[in-house]
Amino acid sequence: MSSPSTQRLVQVDALRGLAAMAVVLFHYTTRFTQLYPSGSGTGSGPSVFFPDGHYGVNLFFIVSGFVIFMTLERTRHPMDFVVSRFSRLFPAYWVAIFLTLFLTHLLGLPGKLVGLETAFANMLMLHGLLRVPHVDGVYWTLEVELLFYLGMFILYRLQRLDRIHLVLFGLLVLRLVYYVLEKQFGISLPWILFRLMILQYIPWFALGISVYLASHRSGPKAWHRPAQTAAMAILTLLVCESAFVAALAVALATAVLFAAQGRLPVLGFAPFVWLGTVSYPLYLLHENIGWAIQLRLRATGMSMDLVIAAALCFSLVLAGALTRWVEQPAMRWIRMRYKNRTQLKR
Repeated sequence: MSSPSTQRLVQVDALRGLAAMAVVLFHYTTRFTQLYPSGSGTGSGPSVFFPDGHYGVNLFFIVSGFVIFMTLERTRHPMDFVVSRFSRLFPAYWVAIFLTLFLTHLLGLPGKLVGLETAFANMLMLHGLLRVPHVDGVYWTLEVELLFYLGMFILYRLQRLDRIHLVLFGLLVLRLVYYVLEKQFGISLPWILFRLMILQYIPWFALGISVYLASHRSGPKAWHRPAQTAAMAILTLLVCESAFVAALAVALATAVLFAAQGRLPVLGFAPFVWLGTVSYPLYLLHENIGWAIQLRLRATGMSMDLVIAAALCFSLVLAGALTRWVEQPAMRWIRMRYKNRTQLKR
């Protein structure tokens, strides 16, 4: 039987799976019909749309803030974190790049095809900074995640994780400064700084870190600093985005908090657990491959609902296969090799 702590992490991971599914449904219903209106057929669109499913990405960022801070707090040696993140991110990503390239060229996807040189340029995840096109549009979030990991790792190396609230407060204030100067005075501060410091998305990561600290600290004042940071993040979203986005952030952060406390037992339901397990490969593989399948099937006259169901089933099967035969074996192999080598050295 798994421990209560493990069960709580399973619930948090299941939320990541639901976030991935929300993004998939957004892309297969709303976004597909926007990009390929002729492909959806006149008067025969899907029965249900998911126009707000793209906010699943924001839930991803909250969960990442939670998980990465937790991981760093438990990290004894810097390379432990580096190897952990590399083994988690890159093997599945590299296979997804070339699988996406192959299948989209095989099936056809107007306006979205790229060449082999672009695929190789995508391999470091930072190609967006050089304005290199994405093999798949969802890759833009990987750059954001990687920059967040880098910033947190620097803070860890400086032994300043205990100052995370001050760092986050400073970044949130800087986000507000960028917004106010541009909107009120027409002054644009350096774009590259805004992007490298992921200021647009820092409120979501701040919420994730705050949720982790609130759920893993004890004492009468344990909530004070996390609550203050979370309030500042919500205020930043209210000012820079909208009341709707701020309210959504409260709801999503609350869901992660409840999951971290083990208060959402429904997330322990086997399909949700499995969805959390395959969430990363599903996210990597679904967009362009799914759209290419949708275009092919829609050309046969199949209804959009069946087209969406078929693309969804294919993406889930493909994600499950990548998880089982690439992501998990590669992660185990890399971590075992690293463990064996470090044990010999130590």
